[in-house]
Amino acid sequence: MAVTKIKPVKSTLSKALDYIQNPDKTDGKMLVSSFGCSYETADIEFAFTLSQALDKGNNLAHHLIQSFEPGEVDYEKAHEIGRQLADAVTKGQHEYVLTTHIDKGHIHNHIIFCAVNFVDHHKYVSNKRTYYGIRNISDRLCRENGLSVVVPEKGSKGKNYAAYHKEKSAKAKLKIAIDTLIPQVNSFEELLSRLQGLGYEIKRGKYVSCLVPGQERFTRLKTIGADYTEDAIKERIEGKHTRAAKVPQADRGVSLLIDIENSIKAAQSRGYEQWAKIHNLKQAAKTYNFLTTHGIEQYGDLTTKIAEVQAASGQAAEALKDVEARLSDMAVLIKNITTYQKTKPSYDAYRRAKDRGSYRAAHERDIILYEAAVKAIKGAGISKLPDIAALQTEYAKLQERKEALYADYGKLKKQVKEYDVIKRNIDSILRQPREPEQEKGKERE
Repeated sequence: MAVTKIKPVKSTLSKALDYIQNPDKTDGKMLVSSFGCSYETADIEFAFTLSQALDKGNNLAHHLIQSFEPGEVDYEKAHEIGRQLADAVTKGQHEYVLTTHIDKGHIHNHIIFCAVNFVDHHKYVSNKRTYYGIRNISDRLCRENGLSVVVPEKGSKGKNYAAYHKEKSAKAKLKIAIDTLIPQVNSFEELLSRLQGLGYEIKRGKYVSCLVPGQERFTRLKTIGADYTEDAIKERIEGKHTRAAKVPQADRGVSLLIDIENSIKAAQSRGYEQWAKIHNLKQAAKTYNFLTTHGIEQYGDLTTKIAEVQAASGQAAEALKDVEARLSDMAVLIKNITTYQKTKPSYDAYRRAKDRGSYRAAHERDIILYEAAVKAIKGAGISKLPDIAALQTEYAKLQERKEALYADYGKLKKQVKEYDVIKRNIDSILRQPREPEQEKGKERE
């Protein structure tokens, strides 16, 4: 995986674009690409889109940086991952310029995208929610390519992400330490004493808090889970703790069976083991109920059904990808035709002008936009301009199609997960040792 951080571009957009396109950093501009615009004229095309914004705002663009662990990715793959990230973030509606810098010890991508989209001219909203959305997309893409995580530099917006995982890691370490010590101690005080011996600082008050070695902030025991409150830990030490953490949300449907034999908690608490057995009985009943409801009688029927659901999910994903690609192409075409129509009068006047040099200097923006639009339209293989109203109607229908596909794909993904749980439960049940027939007879009697 890679580190991402994002910051707004509020002024000197051309300087920001020039910086990321520096030939010395991008292998002579071999690692420069763009979407919805030409990277040579991106600042002018961004400005034209911004001029049509419904809400002007203060941001001209957003600058997204994606950094990779040194030595684990080549520049071509890094650039492709950056393109996929940019496409996913901008959703085929914002012009962007993507560059990959290879002049430092680590390869990193720069993505500058227009703050306003060219479809309905709404602003991109940059906040914590959208930032973590970017992180999730980047993480997913990098996991698919076998890449690792890089901790962000201090002062970057990525610091929030690092701090979150640092805190999560601290809680995990504390949980492991407590779980390991509980079978070895006879009292809560002895547990705290043993934690101190391992380098943990203890702070007493209304609630007991621990400072994990290497961390900056204390963590209250009660914040790391229902099994780690002071009372719960005391009960676990005494072997009286009858309930683990709150039953997960998945229990409303079918959730996975618990491997009691290999559960640390079961070894520590007879109460937990009893709860787990009851949980497993309920989930086994729900599993068989599911099979009966869906008419699945043989194991082969289950695997066939799983294959069918997975195939349907894959087909829905491909159909969705095709529609999104078509929408993206149409959005760019509509944008270029609109720009062509708006700037053609200026270009025609320029062609007729006696002093073309003076006219171009006075109307340079419109002429550059016209030339860029013509180049893009020809590049798309279009010789005769289609009707813009018809294109917009088709685009609206495709949007509806996309929403319907998203709904179908969401349902199928849910089914894939559900069937995965069912199969894992069945596999777990089938692996259980069966009682001798004689013992079964006695039990029935």
